[in-house]
Formats: sequence, C-alpha cells, structure tokens
Amino acid sequence: MSNENKTVSLIGVPLEEGSGRGGCAMGPAALRIAGIAQALLDLGYHVEDRGDLRPAPARDLAQMERARNLDVVGAFTRAIEAETYKAASEGAVPLLLGGDHSLSMGSVSGMARYAQEVGRPLFVLWLDAHSDFNAPETSPSGNIHGMPVAFFCGKAEFAPILPAGRPLVDPRNVYQVGIRSVDDEERKLITQNCVNVFDMRAIDEDGMGSIIKRILADVRAAGALLHVSLDVDFLDPDVAPGVGTTVPGGATFREAHLIMELLHDSGLVSSLDLVELNPFLDDRGRSARVMVDLAASLFGKRILDRPTRGH
Repeated sequence: MSNENKTVSLIGVPLEEGSGRGGCAMGPAALRIAGIAQALLDLGYHVEDRGDLRPAPARDLAQMERARNLDVVGAFTRAIEAETYKAASEGAVPLLLGGDHSLSMGSVSGMARYAQEVGRPLFVLWLDAHSDFNAPETSPSGNIHGMPVAFFCGKAEFAPILPAGRPLVDPRNVYQVGIRSVDDEERKLITQNCVNVFDMRAIDEDGMGSIIKRILADVRAAGALLHVSLDVDFLDPDVAPGVGTTVPGGATFREAHLIMELLHDSGLVSSLDLVELNPFLDDRGRSARVMVDLAASLFGKRILDRPTRGH
C-alpha cells in the first residue's frame, strides 16, 4: 500500500450490541484518542474522518431469539456496507474503527460490492481467536459477533439484512489466522465450506511469516483485493487485555507487527477493520495504543521509526 496521494477514510462504528456485553461502543473514541489519525498523517496519508455511524434500529427486522439485537446490528450492517462501499469507490482505504466484530458483516459486504464492480475477487484475512462462522441455529450464545464470516460468505442468511443477491465472498478466499476457540458445530461448517484456517498450532509449527507469505502469494496470484479484519483477541491477553473475549495463547507483539509489515510490503491491502476494543476492560489505554501501533505498521511504519516508550 503506497501512501503517495492516498486517502484513508476513518469510519467509526460504536456498535456493541453484537457482542452481548457493553464497552465496545467506546472503541472508536479510544482509537481516536490513542492517535490513529495522527499516526497516519505522520506517514504521509491524507486522513478523512467520516465520524461515527449512528443508524436508527431497523424496524423491518423482527427480533430473533438466537440472533440478539438483530434490529440494531442489522441497521449498522446496512450503514457500514454503504459507507465502506462509498469510501472505496472514491479511491480511499476504508478503515473501520470498532465496535464489535459484527461490523464486518457490513465492511466486508461493502468491499465485496466494490470488488465486483472493479472486476476483482475479494480475499479476507481474518486475524482473530475465533472463526465467527456460526449461524443462529449453531451459535451457543446468539451473539451476532460470532456470525459475520458465515454471513458475508452467504452461509447465514437468517434475515433480510442485505439483499440476497448481493456479492458474496467465496469461503475458500477467507484465511483465518490465530484461531484457538471454535465451537463444535462451527468446526463442521468451516470444514464443509473449505475455509482456510491457520490455528495457533500451525503458527507454532510453520511460523507466522511463512504462513502470511503463503496467503499473500494466493491473493497476488488471484489478482484480488484484500480486506484485513483485526480483532483485539487475536493478540495474547498479556499484550492487549482490553477485550471481552480473551483467549490465552494468542499472537505476540512481534508476530502481530510482522504480519502488518508483510501486509504493507505486499501492497495488496484495500481495507481494514479494527474491532472488539473494549476500553472499559483495558489497562489505561494500552490495547488502544497497541492497535494504533499495529495499524501504523500496516500503513508503512517501520520498527526503526517507532519510538521506544518509557516505562
């Protein structure tokens, strides 16, 4: 991704209703306070902050027992899809500031519409502890933030949130890295739909750099756009504690930065989600600063450029 004359559009998504607990709605504000805009400006990008989306609940979406807060999440999905598509169509890089991971139902769908318009496939790099490939009938909790991948792949059409004929992502073009918590039924769906999953054992055995390079080679060979979705819980809780779904044994600080640096070097990334930041659970803004630091690496900041922080 070159920063020359490039615009990054910040799209705030104060959505927490997909997660089942409060706090993620404060994520966009925390990322802004942690300096996301200034970090990109320092790298030479033009930064356009489009503010926070605040749609009214969708009255046409009936409540479902196994898809909690569907009217709110559905309304956000529609607004996010439209705003992401608009930003990409205008030549910007959409950067979604979340908000829980259900926001990817809208961001990935918006990028899929844009990708179809420009005649290219869309690949998704899902950096997360969870696969998020549930549907209401398989979800243990009914929380929609566990369903976005199945949704944008067309495997969870449980409500008319977006048009049924919209562009979808081929599950074989989804690459999930860092996975370490998968529900039993979800595991079957992932296998049936040929989602590419690199769990923490694969990372331990093959190394993070090797796996990411393999994924990027596939994206490049397909001539695809690449959407990156980064969940705070992809990281080990010792690195970033500010998330409501902590799972031990996650990626280290250096592994995460290596991914971002390789993504920048590839020039393939077209859009980015930063999700599941819960400032209420954070340690004095630590996780927000880590997420901003990682985003800066993806947009071109190098280790030698990164100042050492005092303790």
